[in-house]
Amino acid sequence: MCGICGYYSFRKEVSSKNILEMNTAIRHRGPDDEGFWLSDQTSGISYSGTDSTDKIKEQFPFLHETQSKLALGFRRLSIVDLSEKGHQPMLSENGKISITFNGEIYNFRILKKELENLGHDFQSHSDTEVILKSYEEWGTAMFAKFDGMFAICLVDLNLQKLILGRDRMGLKPLFYYKNNEVLVWASEIKALLKNEFIMPEINWQGVYTNFLFQTTLAPETCFKDIFSLEPASVMTVDLNDFSNNKEKYWEFPRQIENVPESEAIANIDRLLSESVDDQLYADVPIASMMSGGIDSTLITAKSKPFKNNINAFTISYQFSEDEVKNASLMADKIDIPHHIKNVTDEEVLEQLKENIQHFEEPYSSLEVLMNAAEYAKKLGFKVVLSGNGADELFAGYSHSLKLNKWLSFRYFNFIRHFIFTNDHFSEKVKNYFSQDFMFDFFRQSQVGMKPLQAKNIFKAEIYNQIKTNLKSYHLSDTKDYKGLFEYDMKYSLSSHHVFRDDLSAMKYGVEFRYPYLSNELIDYVSSLPAKYRFNGQQNKPLLRKIAQKYLPQEVLNMPKRGFSFPLRYFIKTEKKVQEFINENLESLKKRNFFNPEIIDKWSKNQNDEFDSVKIWQLVTFELWYQKYFENR
Repeated sequence: MCGICGYYSFRKEVSSKNILEMNTAIRHRGPDDEGFWLSDQTSGISYSGTDSTDKIKEQFPFLHETQSKLALGFRRLSIVDLSEKGHQPMLSENGKISITFNGEIYNFRILKKELENLGHDFQSHSDTEVILKSYEEWGTAMFAKFDGMFAICLVDLNLQKLILGRDRMGLKPLFYYKNNEVLVWASEIKALLKNEFIMPEINWQGVYTNFLFQTTLAPETCFKDIFSLEPASVMTVDLNDFSNNKEKYWEFPRQIENVPESEAIANIDRLLSESVDDQLYADVPIASMMSGGIDSTLITAKSKPFKNNINAFTISYQFSEDEVKNASLMADKIDIPHHIKNVTDEEVLEQLKENIQHFEEPYSSLEVLMNAAEYAKKLGFKVVLSGNGADELFAGYSHSLKLNKWLSFRYFNFIRHFIFTNDHFSEKVKNYFSQDFMFDFFRQSQVGMKPLQAKNIFKAEIYNQIKTNLKSYHLSDTKDYKGLFEYDMKYSLSSHHVFRDDLSAMKYGVEFRYPYLSNELIDYVSSLPAKYRFNGQQNKPLLRKIAQKYLPQEVLNMPKRGFSFPLRYFIKTEKKVQEFINENLESLKKRNFFNPEIIDKWSKNQNDEFDSVKIWQLVTFELWYQKYFENR
């Protein structure tokens, strides 16, 4: 787990000050080591930096300001093979291939044996070297072989190619900017903005989807001309003519029909155990983040047989008493050390602005994950197992229970054309009967602004720039659970949850891992008949049948809750939060982006959770704008 960055200037050499500043911007991702590689496109030189280990400083010259067309930067969080042999950028034996890599390849030991049988020799125990040798053997076909989470940049001077690749689910982020002169890429947008070619501009299209979906739908970001490389994608750039090509290396498998449910349950149970076992591999201490719900508690229970000294920790905050109680109950049952961190309201308020601005887009909740990562680091754990991904994979969200109702009511969508009143209730009814596609149903469930609300909040001159027809984001859009599953996996998981997870964890140099999201488990579950995975009456019906073998009834019966601080509670009860909101909304109203009368109207009418979310989206937009456009 690390941070990567780099650039290729097609027409001219540029100062290495760019790569130095880009790498510094993501120092939090890898405090253990750093490295650089600069090239004139025919050969390259490796350099050390201020934060390089002493041995790396002895081995490579220090990077002072110089000129080059191509540069790679790397920050290391040492987890597998802690020696300098795992240092990056890592080069092939002839020095013509260079790689930087952020993430973990869980099946690297299997691939290593396969490559050794094919005649490859290894100098380290790192998965980075396995990727490098895999490329030498299989080229870009290697990506389909990797089970893990990764963002990879590989430069092949022999073929004059630059290759960017990302894992199937987008667990590791990779952003890029490209025009006719330069390609710039990095693990975080913060690093991109340090490059001399990039001046931040607002992408209103991205902001619009962010307001509607609680996240910006990939490949868009909220920055103009900065994109997220989509999951399961490889982008290849020709260094000679600067042309580029993108291709997908994986899609969801076809559904299988003739499998007994009992067999499916047994197979999922086995595959999840194997995934937990694989993801417990590390040369540093590991803990399980246990919220007290089914997903993370099951992961913790399955970890004990493979790692007897596994620890668990739980974040306690306002109204989370039941979750903490259940987590403690499970820890006692399987006899593991259990750490509880009580995050006070004062701590939330102290870190509020800094934590909001660490995210690179507006958002609609108060994240607990940064507090979890900070606590894990204080306990000495660099690696944390997470239950994230189970809700998307196993129909865990409450909106899935509304699917059958929507499928029946959508035939009456014509009603919206006969509603001429504009009161609050009428607007809700019109919005409900405007869900023509599965995409619309998914959007409706995401708690963000509704399309009419977004239209009202933007100034007309800005709104007119936005393409409100979002059909380009539609997936297969089948009118059944399969269609909803695709949206949950691509937009809820990949664009939203794991993106926030990565930024939250890496702020403190901690790696989150996701046993529910191994290749085999995703392939198998997504190929099963929908009737096993979704029944319209109970969330996660299939996972519950597995979990009942391991978990107490109290955990199985606990209602579904999100893992975030109670936003509405803070807005209603905390004077500091109210002042914080008012101060930032007043600043926002002066920017001429949004209609101030609508901001005032929304501020005064805080009737439910949805009203609080709308206001919070505007507050976080203001803080995002301050951070990335005013205080650079």
